[in-house]
Amino acid sequence: MKTVGYFLIFTAVAVIAIVIGVIVGSYGAWYFSWLIGTVMLVLFAAAGGVLYEAQQKEREGSQHG
Repeated sequence: MKTVGYFLIFTAVAVIAIVIGVIVGSYGAWYFSWLIGTVMLVLFAAAGGVLYEAQQKEREGSQHG
């Protein structure tokens, strides 16, 4: 149920971003691209951090075991 809640929240944020893009007119595509690009950059950075931590834990486990 928690995943569904997150999905609905992020869907609402996406809809709001699209509506704002439509309201600002011809500049909307640029702002929307900037917003999506920034969000993707943050998500990729977070995913990289998670993968790094997972690799560190695996490496520490193999050294002790």
